Amino acid sequence: MIYTDTYTSPLGNITLTATKTALTGLWFEGEAYYSRVFEKIEVCPRRDLPIFAQTRNWLDTYFQGSNPEFTPPLKLEGTSFRQSVWEILKTIPYGQTMTYGEIASIIAAQRQIPHMSAQAVGGAVGHNPISIILPCHRVIGTDGSLTGYAGGLNRKAALLQLEGITNSPT
Repeated sequence: MIYTDTYTSPLGNITLTATKTALTGLWFEGEAYYSRVFEKIEVCPRRDLPIFAQTRNWLDTYFQGSNPEFTPPLKLEGTSFRQSVWEILKTIPYGQTMTYGEIASIIAAQRQIPHMSAQAVGGAVGHNPISIILPCHRVIGTDGSLTGYAGGLNRKAALLQLEGITNSPT
């Protein structure tokens, strides 16, 4: 069963989904792909669970401008390709960025292939089910441009600014 909760952030309401023990989703309400998520799962009524308290604590710390020193338990479901991209997202440090091309190069090396499409990486990044905690907002274009954030480019810019990041690769 998947349970839901809502977190009110400075950038708008965030919907949280979880099993009893792990966070399965974190989306700004109305973001791209938001409605599709709830077509695929049986959502139970809101319920106060320890995982939601942990996630709210993480988000409170983050939106106060600090790097949370913990990550709530996560349960990610997706293709093996998406999973591999999301694992790389976990490694992008607070206050730093990575480009889609850099992630594509890492995936190509992991799979021992000569090239991986940055656009394919962009698709996986865009379908990240646990935004902010899996920091897809830290992925930028090679030229430093802010591209491809399902929550909207204004929110991406605000999250990067909160972390002290300018629009250039680091």
